[in-house]
Amino acid sequence: MLVRATVLLVWAVSASAAQDLSVETQRRGAAVEVRAYALVDAAHATVWNTVTDYDRLAQFVPGMHSSRIVGRRDAALVVEQRGETRFLFFVYPVNVTLLATPRPPDAVDVHLLRGNLKRLDGTYHLEAAGPGRIALRWTGLVEPDQLPPLLGELVMRATIRAQFDGMVREIERREALAAKAR
Repeated sequence: MLVRATVLLVWAVSASAAQDLSVETQRRGAAVEVRAYALVDAAHATVWNTVTDYDRLAQFVPGMHSSRIVGRRDAALVVEQRGETRFLFFVYPVNVTLLATPRPPDAVDVHLLRGNLKRLDGTYHLEAAGPGRIALRWTGLVEPDQLPPLLGELVMRATIRAQFDGMVREIERREALAAKAR
């Protein structure tokens, strides 16, 4: 019964998001492979500036309480993030320090340095998809320290979908402001 209710809730969250946003997950041992995609009507600079706005991510990424740059390593940034994952009755705190390595103009690699995840490796990709459109992708592997095996993949998919949707909404908001200013 709980599994059926969980599946229905995940489906409802997925159905309410934009049609051009998708998140797929697949178990890879104890880790979850994630593939997120969104097609956004925005300038490349708007997408890039939003994805790399580490000090403001907590303002628009659901579940993130704080995000701040705490150091640099050559071209890479050391970013500390705090937040939580909530799903039904389940709450999982997330406290991580990441190495974010931008590869302008179209990619940012993210790697876990320390925190309460066992693994977090991923990449944001930006790709032109026509005039004024950008395909934004995030691919990666996430391995939580503790998540119930049965719910782990569902929790990850719902959480990442909400976070990715928050990122897309902020990109759209910033693009609308830029269009008004033109």
